[in-house]
Amino acid sequence: MELLLLSFLGTPLWMWLLFIGIVIALLAFDLGVLHKDDHEIGVAESLKLSSLYIALGLAFAGFVWWQIGGQEAQYYLTAFVVEKTLAMDNVFVIALIFSFFAIPRLYQHRVLFWGILGVILLRGIMIGLGATLVAQYHWVLYIFATFLIFTGVKMMFGGEKEHDISSNPVLRFLKRRMNVTDELHGHDFFVKKPDASGRMVRFATPLFLALVLIEIADLVFAVDSVPAVFAITTDPFIVYTSNIFAILGLRALYFALAAILHRFHYLKYALSLLLVFIGSKIFVADLMGWEKFPAGWSLGITFAILAAGVAFSLWKTRGEVEHDHHDRKAVTAE
Repeated sequence: MELLLLSFLGTPLWMWLLFIGIVIALLAFDLGVLHKDDHEIGVAESLKLSSLYIALGLAFAGFVWWQIGGQEAQYYLTAFVVEKTLAMDNVFVIALIFSFFAIPRLYQHRVLFWGILGVILLRGIMIGLGATLVAQYHWVLYIFATFLIFTGVKMMFGGEKEHDISSNPVLRFLKRRMNVTDELHGHDFFVKKPDASGRMVRFATPLFLALVLIEIADLVFAVDSVPAVFAITTDPFIVYTSNIFAILGLRALYFALAAILHRFHYLKYALSLLLVFIGSKIFVADLMGWEKFPAGWSLGITFAILAAGVAFSLWKTRGEVEHDHHDRKAVTAE
């Protein structure tokens, strides 16, 4: 019992174990009950599963409030919302990867499920390193803040990102170093096939290549999202739990978001403004003589920026919906 009360990264060990237990239970329920057989995930199922993850994420905020305090719960909610929103670009890249490898919807959930295990590990390593740096060298926060402001300004005035999957160096490296099949073999990541000499050897399938590239994409996006959350709070428990709950829910929501992602084309302007705001909070707090930027203000401003961004994006793309509707009517008439 005393062991469970020991502090690990500033939080009692039992709280870490409880969180890890919840994540393991969710993953086991997802794979062992909801998706033990391969099937296409429709929009309705995607929304229901995502609603479950969002509800659990919000419920965990209540647990944080109860065990740690109201201010920390507000930091958790802010980090949760920021992480989920920043990951929207990741959804776009995942859709491109699936399209490039021609992965049918039937097997996409399998890739995303096993991908989340890598995310949990990689984010844990990155957050652990970040927490260690911040604890030893407080000035690292100013580097994070400056990086976020620079990234936000670049996103605001930069052009559209180009994602050429075929020229990805990781993909080229894997194809040089591994035996890779040209076609899928069901939901298998690896299969045994005869090589040129007739020997049975192990081949990676496009499903495995898609998994690796999705893991790399998440690692790249974590370079933005992890500093953003550290700029909100330096508590490793809040940073990690908000990250994982947000990513779990976003992977579940992917199948609904992928179909309407074009409606959020202009959300990047809100995201850029949000990164600038998060980065500037540290400097504002210093100028005002505050120990920290008020948690309530941070949460309120974050929600306001994102709500305005979503509303503006939906309004700007409303014509695309009408255009698609008329196109469908014309096709039906023919």
